[in-house]
Amino acid sequence: MNYFELFNFPISFDVDLSALSQTYQKLQRLTHPDKFASSGEQDKLIAIQKNAQVNDAYTVLKAPLSRAEYILSLKGIELQHEQQTIKDTAFLMQQMEWREALAELDDSSDPLDALEALEDEIKQNIKLDINKLQGLLASELEEAATDAADVIRKLKFLYKMLAEIELKEEALNDF
Repeated sequence: MNYFELFNFPISFDVDLSALSQTYQKLQRLTHPDKFASSGEQDKLIAIQKNAQVNDAYTVLKAPLSRAEYILSLKGIELQHEQQTIKDTAFLMQQMEWREALAELDDSSDPLDALEALEDEIKQNIKLDINKLQGLLASELEEAATDAADVIRKLKFLYKMLAEIELKEEALNDF
């Protein structure tokens, strides 16, 4: 059973997070191992396995990037632990510019403003790519799945860059 079936949701990038949370809580109550404390060892083991599956499914489905990767895995495209790199040279050049901007922040007259501008730019790119990903995952075209995988790779970089920006911001605010 796939995670969408477990939660009785259609396979879609668009997920009602409130409904997901409510269904998760309901499934948690049904499968929680404490409910099977007086049962036999086999029933306890099954409850633990089911509960773990519910937890894993919820974790994957609640986060857009992991949900997108999961949808692609259902289509036969595995991105986890892959070594494939982004082939979009324009994006690779943009990555270098962002990295340089982050590295040169300390030399800026107002590093926090420069950091905020960089953060805004990254967030805008994330928003655009999430919208693009949404359309690609809804498409039935075979090449759409491959294109979606490329967008996910870009988003992984963008989220990592955003985390680095947050760390830099914390370091600047500590001074």
